[in-house]
Amino acid sequence: MLIKEKRVVLRDGSEITLRSAVAEDAEELCRHRKQTSSETYFMARYPEECEEDAERTRNKLNVVAEDEKEFMVTAFCGGKVVGDAGIGKIRNHIKYLHRGYMGISICEEFCGRGLGRIMVEAVLEQAKSNGFEQVELGVFSDNYRAIHLYESCGFSRTGVIPRAFKLKDGTYRDEIQMVVVFGQ
Repeated sequence: MLIKEKRVVLRDGSEITLRSAVAEDAEELCRHRKQTSSETYFMARYPEECEEDAERTRNKLNVVAEDEKEFMVTAFCGGKVVGDAGIGKIRNHIKYLHRGYMGISICEEFCGRGLGRIMVEAVLEQAKSNGFEQVELGVFSDNYRAIHLYESCGFSRTGVIPRAFKLKDGTYRDEIQMVVVFGQ
């Protein structure tokens, strides 16, 4: 589904537009994903693994736009994607339809300005409105800023997957599983 466009101002005065990315944003979204994957190892993939081309991204954006529950909240500053978040269904089976899975990425230059909180709160509000009863996510165990943000937005830790991520240098990172349940 497409969300309603919203303008916000960050702590430093930067003006941001939050809206759903659409097919015309595919190339810019691909650029953002590659950039954020190169800025930190906290992303699920390395930059060279961002192989999705603009055409595949356009197709995925069209599918999300037509879905009644799944959505994206993308942050634009001057036409550039600076943040991207979304909720997908865990599975498309009746027993799972109450659960959503959240992913988020923010350009390093926009970290620490309040954009993460604005985006997480927008995602949770929309997820609840769309009928999700809970939202889940996984986060690197040493991503302390993100964990603090998620907990301050109502997420609770539910478990740890040891050695969930193996980095290029051969070291491992655990993944903390988190959930927020609406109405509890």
